[in-house]
Amino acid sequence: MKRKKIIRYILVSLFVIVAAAALYIYKEYNRRHKDTASLKPDYSTEAASFIKEFENNEKAANKKFLDKVIRVEGVVKEVVKDEKGFYTLALGDTASMSSVRCNIDSMHTKEAVAVMKGNKVAIKGICSGFNADELLGSDVILVRSVLDQKK
Repeated sequence: MKRKKIIRYILVSLFVIVAAAALYIYKEYNRRHKDTASLKPDYSTEAASFIKEFENNEKAANKKFLDKVIRVEGVVKEVVKDEKGFYTLALGDTASMSSVRCNIDSMHTKEAVAVMKGNKVAIKGICSGFNADELLGSDVILVRSVLDQKK
């Protein structure tokens, strides 16, 4: 009798653990990210000063900005559409090779179509890193970016 109770408790416990793991996996697999347009920016800055901060001290800038929502204002240097139809906007000073590269969120592609080279825009995105290159110019990368309509 006692042995049957122990086996039953073990089987029930195992079932509960497997069910909890299955629920967690299901939720993670079907998780959606929050729309960047609805998020409040952690920092707001100009493109040139944002780039300078990374060039002067990359380690401190990474600690400050990485994985944070950043609102960047600047002049559009380049509008790139790749073969899959995704847009990337490069912001910064036209005299400099360095820029803030904003990968536009696919849900907001229609807004990016209207942006022209030379326009002054504000973009919100999540900072994902810095690519330093002395010859080709350094780039700060923002992902899941959206045009910020609030001025």
